[in-house]
Amino acid sequence: MLQYVSTTVEHILTELRKVIVGQDYAIEQILVALLAEGHALIEGVPGTAKTLLVKTLSRIVGAQFGRIQFTPDLMPSDITGTNVFNVATSDFTLRKGPIFTDILLADEINRTPPKTQAALLEAMEERQVTIDGEAHALSPLFTVLATENPIEYEGTYPLPEAQLDRFLLKILLDYPSQDAEQQVVANWDAGFNSRYLDRIDIRPLAEADAISRCRFEVRNARMEMGVQRYVVDIVRRTRSHLSVLYGASPRASVSLLLCSKSLAALRGREFTTPDDVRDIARPVLRHRLTLRAEAELDGATPDAVITDILQAAEVPR
Repeated sequence: MLQYVSTTVEHILTELRKVIVGQDYAIEQILVALLAEGHALIEGVPGTAKTLLVKTLSRIVGAQFGRIQFTPDLMPSDITGTNVFNVATSDFTLRKGPIFTDILLADEINRTPPKTQAALLEAMEERQVTIDGEAHALSPLFTVLATENPIEYEGTYPLPEAQLDRFLLKILLDYPSQDAEQQVVANWDAGFNSRYLDRIDIRPLAEADAISRCRFEVRNARMEMGVQRYVVDIVRRTRSHLSVLYGASPRASVSLLLCSKSLAALRGREFTTPDDVRDIARPVLRHRLTLRAEAELDGATPDAVITDILQAAEVPR
């Protein structure tokens, strides 16, 4: 049943590795978000190929690519678009914003004020934009891949909890290993230049609806009741953990279900195992937990809390 997903994913991975070196774990998580019809927040220091990864992925899947560089003076209409009066026709014409695309790179999303950040909420949840009271549908493939820099806080605006919860995953992009970084240097020395992706032999997917077909197969995969209970148990434990002020909502349970099924499909299986749930739990839950102040002072982190919960939760047999 999932043979088409496996073939498609293998093609995407092969082409991505022509450009991206040493970030296989992050790539896997981004593909999980894409197959589960969700959005992802990518956090990493500058220079770890966040933007290059998103641009390359768009080329491979044959998706229209849009980019917004978030700045403090960005207005909501700069994202969604606005109606402009046409003197010749005495009528208003919609000038669409960059949000009308397939894959949207929201670069440094935490550099713009909450009012502008909120312009993404309706689009991310309902796949539509309302401008002057009129709803406009977005692409069925519409996916937001937002980046943020974890080392700079001056001049930034932390994302509100409501918006964080709209992201299916929060992906942490780490430095590559020494071998991977050596390969990056060797590639550039051999003539590779990320500024000219059009000169790189990247083969897009043969079928325009490949991602839609993969999503259909993932949606129709089923999870055994025991694993479903395991998913719910993990999420509910976030609400009673001593270090947590506010735990994950039922939306997180659904997100963990969808991402676990997508990860199983990426790994070539029609069924989801507890290992799939554990492997994707941190990206699904880390941005949905609000820790107690005293716990943070003691050095607690969301990932440490999730690890504690995974160790305590009973694994189904």
